[in-house]
Amino acid sequence: MGRVSDGLIWENRPHLRRPVLVAAFRGWNDAAEAATGAASWLAERGRASRFAQIDPEEHFDFQAVRPQVELVDGVTREITWPANECFAAEFPDAAHDLVVLVGTEPNVKWRSFCRAVLEAAGGTGCEMIVTLGALLADVPHTRPMPITGAVGDQDVLDRLGLTRSHYEGPTGIVGVLHDAVREAGVPSASLWVPVPHYVASAPNPVATRALLDRLDALLELDLPLAELDDEAEEWRHRVDEVVADNEEVRDYVQRLEDQLDADEPDDEPIAEAEPLTEADLPSGETLAADIERYLRDQPEGGGSPS
Repeated sequence: MGRVSDGLIWENRPHLRRPVLVAAFRGWNDAAEAATGAASWLAERGRASRFAQIDPEEHFDFQAVRPQVELVDGVTREITWPANECFAAEFPDAAHDLVVLVGTEPNVKWRSFCRAVLEAAGGTGCEMIVTLGALLADVPHTRPMPITGAVGDQDVLDRLGLTRSHYEGPTGIVGVLHDAVREAGVPSASLWVPVPHYVASAPNPVATRALLDRLDALLELDLPLAELDDEAEEWRHRVDEVVADNEEVRDYVQRLEDQLDADEPDDEPIAEAEPLTEADLPSGETLAADIERYLRDQPEGGGSPS
């Protein structure tokens, strides 16, 4: 086991073909666990093995993100620490293998944390770094989830059909890492999916699949994403049922659809939609609580892509 500065711990050095690092972090950047769900699915499909980790002692406040104690075989107590782990995932039929970094947003030393990620990418010969993120937004679950992103090449942005993000405000480790990668001169992309705020519970297989679809188009991995379709359709069906049974939620979703339609260009002029105001809308917390209560009461279906 080897160790470098900034807390990166090497366990071995994998030999990968033209690798790309794909990173996702639990926490602020991971609404409905859509981003880490996508990264975990990639690791599973690539039969990934861990080759490095970032020491949690360097980057976490354990009073804010506490370790978990578990019983092993009902007897031994074992501590699980918040982790940021690097996995080598092989895709022999694609042009690239992947380094998949799945972890938890750190509390402290974000700049040194980003240096550790860059060291992991450089030490494995990664040609590019892609960050995945998911955010809560006023979007309806009934429409395709539009991916926003940042890619250095405008032609690539156009080819992928990405909407360039114009967000300004507080950011998380995904935004900081993407900026550090850009400053280091490493080719990069940042992909974000909006998650309907009124159904924020994890998992959200529709959002996860949307991220994977754009990543597949970016890297030309030819991923077998059709295997996620049944889970995504089941999720839509279950949410449709609770929306149909709740007039307040149904009206709210309709307003979101109307606003989205009014914002889209069309051959025919569209009357401007009346803007949504807080007075018009039911409480987001109430909507989420109603839907999540309904989903919890349903029989267990398929698991999350992790």
